[in-house]
Amino acid sequence: MSAAAQGAASGESRPTVTVLDYGSGNVRSAVRALERAGAVVTLSAKPDDVLGADGLVVPGVGAYAAVMAELRDVDALRMIGRRVAGGRPVLAICVGLQILFEKGVEHGTETTGMGEWPGTVERLAAAVVPHMGWNTVTAPEGSMLFEGVADERFYFVHSYGVQKWDFDVAQPRMKPPMVTWSDHGGPFIAAVENGPLCATQFHPEKSGDAGARLLRNWVGSLPRTAA
Repeated sequence: MSAAAQGAASGESRPTVTVLDYGSGNVRSAVRALERAGAVVTLSAKPDDVLGADGLVVPGVGAYAAVMAELRDVDALRMIGRRVAGGRPVLAICVGLQILFEKGVEHGTETTGMGEWPGTVERLAAAVVPHMGWNTVTAPEGSMLFEGVADERFYFVHSYGVQKWDFDVAQPRMKPPMVTWSDHGGPFIAAVENGPLCATQFHPEKSGDAGARLLRNWVGSLPRTAA
């Protein structure tokens, strides 16, 4: 039964969230963390679940090219694009964030991403990689995701990231994305908030109380679908 159906059947007013199930590592921790954050959660790649939930979470573990291939295999790129185009909330995590940018370069191989934001995912400019462990972030004023946790630490596990941001807002009435930064051998993007589309390079589901609060912030922001 889908999250939406579960919520309706139980008479719950909690928001429904689908965690995209496309073969990307162990996502059970994300499911449990979102449930604790107040959502009714389904793990699925079925179009009805992906498109019908109040929120969609796109996890990502592994190499950029492999994640893109796995997403294509379940037609997830089209479904993610449909949600974003329709203003339906999406939260992407780790490599899930990375594939939203224009391209990724790993081991000399360049892979085209979704192109939601400009930028290239490249190896971090640090003496030691992967960047593994707890780190602080610098969040912009007014961030929804980081409300109450802007000064906390979050858990990162990655060797690649987006280290430059060059977003030109063509429409004067368009609100520019809110970008959060961290540092490991140089600055890199730790999170982006862009209307319905949010993403974190770190793992909120592994980030203790701070990550739990961030997920509650996101779940709490979801508009409810009429039952």
